[in-house]
Amino acid sequence: MIGTGVFTSLGFQLLEIQSGFVILMLWFVGGITALCGALCYAELGAALPRSGGEYNFLSEIYHPGVGFVAGWVSASIGFAAPTALAAITFGTYLASVLPALSPRWLATVLIVGLAAAHATTRRTSGGTQRVFTYLKVLLIAAFCLLGWTLTDAPQDITFLPAPGDGALVVSGAFAVALIYVNYAYTGWNAATYVIDELDRRQTLSRVLLTGTAVVMALYLLLNYTFLYVAPVDALAGKLEIGYVAAQFIFGDTGAAIMGVALALLLVSTVSAMTLAGPRVLLVIGQDFDALRFLARTNAHDVPVVAIGLQSALAVTLVLTATFESILVFAGFTLGASTLFTVAGLFVLRWRHPGLERPYGVPLYPLPPLIFLALMGWTLTYLLVQRPMEGLAGVAILASGGAFYVASRRLSDRHGRDQTEPDAKV
Repeated sequence: MIGTGVFTSLGFQLLEIQSGFVILMLWFVGGITALCGALCYAELGAALPRSGGEYNFLSEIYHPGVGFVAGWVSASIGFAAPTALAAITFGTYLASVLPALSPRWLATVLIVGLAAAHATTRRTSGGTQRVFTYLKVLLIAAFCLLGWTLTDAPQDITFLPAPGDGALVVSGAFAVALIYVNYAYTGWNAATYVIDELDRRQTLSRVLLTGTAVVMALYLLLNYTFLYVAPVDALAGKLEIGYVAAQFIFGDTGAAIMGVALALLLVSTVSAMTLAGPRVLLVIGQDFDALRFLARTNAHDVPVVAIGLQSALAVTLVLTATFESILVFAGFTLGASTLFTVAGLFVLRWRHPGLERPYGVPLYPLPPLIFLALMGWTLTYLLVQRPMEGLAGVAILASGGAFYVASRRLSDRHGRDQTEPDAKV
């Protein structure tokens, strides 16, 4: 979860919102949205225990075609785009320290290297992810602690409510900024993509809720630290805000060291996407004859073809698209997918009231209603403010539906070709 968004989006938020209280409220609301979504996914994952995330849930709740569209989103943009964004940010931070290096080529090398690591064995794959996750949390905690202790003159910004803050919270600027924050929380549902590989199904709810709560706390601490140590004018409009903040804490030399350290944080994000995303492609390949090649695994049951395909798509985005266009486009498609999935919780309870549910959403129906209201609000504003990216997201959804129809017809034709000789005999 911790990656591109929290280390890039504050600069864009400060262009419209310069209240410390409203900025922290923005990240708090985004965290509540993610927590409500995690509660809903925990129940869905316990009731429908199979890897695949939205693909599995929507296929079972609505129709296999709807699930295929969600899988299509995951395959075409849902994981490849966040992988590309995190890798670009990694390259940008590292290139800020070593200007001779190309951010996009650094991003490409990172994606290819992690794809090779995850395409070996599950032990290597999981170990790689654990090492970088622990390193990430440790570096964030150290960055915040050093920022608070080494800053002699903190910035003159208040984190308590002030007159006018209430109007900002319900403004269009807040809703647009929440689009970027929701993207920063992307990944809270990643455990549902690897349900089949969890040791115990009951660990799913713990993984989803604990991970999301910890990330929410870290995001609030990080943004508080950024605003505490660096002036708003220095942060506004900047992409590499972690490096800018580090300059005010440690000076140029210390900032260079922290720039490398912050770049290393993003390795974990790229690693997580490379681990989880191909499992969706694997499940799609198992269910559709026309895409059976995606289900090919190596001797250790690792989906090497899916890992290679997703990584190739991510590299293509790195080399051909802009950071902002990828982020807004991915934010819409991922948000729409999770919106329909959480709404599916109501449908599943209505259609299958007797289905075994090892875990149930507490305070139901409040969490799903909160999630649907907040996510629907942000997606509506995205369509209004950035219609081109929104329509491109709609086009991805439509192309997934068209490919589903074509693949089903191909499978049906293949089935008839197999049975006709027997009929003649």
